[in-house]
Amino acid sequence: MAASYLREEHRIFRSSFRKFLEKEAAPYYLDWEKQGLIPRGFWEKMGDNGFLCPWIDEKYGGLSADFGYSVVINEELEKIGSSLIGIGLHNDIVIPYIESYGTEEQKKKWLPKCLTGEMITAIAMTEPGAGSDLADISTTAIKHGDYYVVNGQKTFITNGIHADLVIVVCKTDPQAVPPYKGISLLAVERGTPGFTRGRKLEKVGLHAQDTAELFFSDAKVPAANLLGKEGHGFYYLMEKLQQERLIVAIAAQTAAERMFELTKEYVKNRKAFGRAISQFQTIQFRLAEMATEIALGRTFLDHVIEQHIDGRDVVTSVSMAKWWITDMAKRIAAEGMQLHGGYGYMEEYEIARRYRDIPVSAIYAGTNEMMKRIIAKNLTLS
Repeated sequence: MAASYLREEHRIFRSSFRKFLEKEAAPYYLDWEKQGLIPRGFWEKMGDNGFLCPWIDEKYGGLSADFGYSVVINEELEKIGSSLIGIGLHNDIVIPYIESYGTEEQKKKWLPKCLTGEMITAIAMTEPGAGSDLADISTTAIKHGDYYVVNGQKTFITNGIHADLVIVVCKTDPQAVPPYKGISLLAVERGTPGFTRGRKLEKVGLHAQDTAELFFSDAKVPAANLLGKEGHGFYYLMEKLQQERLIVAIAAQTAAERMFELTKEYVKNRKAFGRAISQFQTIQFRLAEMATEIALGRTFLDHVIEQHIDGRDVVTSVSMAKWWITDMAKRIAAEGMQLHGGYGYMEEYEIARRYRDIPVSAIYAGTNEMMKRIIAKNLTLS
């Protein structure tokens, strides 16, 4: 049964986008994994067809589409492969910062290019010594006249190699008490003096997704590139991280559904002792358990999406969804690989690639341990 927030126009859009991906992504995805990068040409084709940030206001070139379109895009991208998560990050995680906190000048300068794929974005939060505790970052941006001078290092940055515009989480007031009150967001453009990229990081999974280190050595960033108000960055992050975690949950749920279909199809065709292994009760029970967990995840996820679309506070529920669904997807991956037998360990089988791609979903956008901490805090236990 289709979710209530998806209408006929969403169904038509899904069909169109799926056909686009079947032509422009599916045949090349394994090559992209070997190359370690999704080509910019694909981003540009996404933009040419209106699949980048369709929710952006029409006056900047967007379609003013609702969040249901974002759900469809992220689900269909995940069906092709998890390495396409960088597009979801661009569409629904980074650009909302510009839309919500950017000046009119900033929006006119950047948003049209973000829609066409000419400009790819990233957000730089994590540092070698600071992850989930954003207040502990050490990257600084000290104002000198019309510029901020930025010094520091960021790591594990999704879209780090391709990014033309990076929203950098930094401290404009390193002496602020408490520390989070000194955090601001600066948009740093490609070619900024003092801004360099390190190596493209080699990961266990997500092989086609470019993840990089970023370095800032007396990087001169125009003061006009400050997003929102100085010292308000932490509050902006707390507001937008909810949608980021929802996007991760959507991808993980879709991956779980895809892995279940792969596994079900395999056990129906794999024979042992003269019959399909899907006829053995032990296999049937394991599939029943997988199907049940996936159905529970989908029902709760749709509920959270509806709340988010309605503009309700989803801090607790989205933390629950992000934690439980990503953990569930890891269980589905392990079970799916096991039921594939030896073939499940072969890279040529999609279940093997899914198995090594899914674990990071429990780590990024705030670890699942942090999700539990947020949930516990909101339970008012003391």
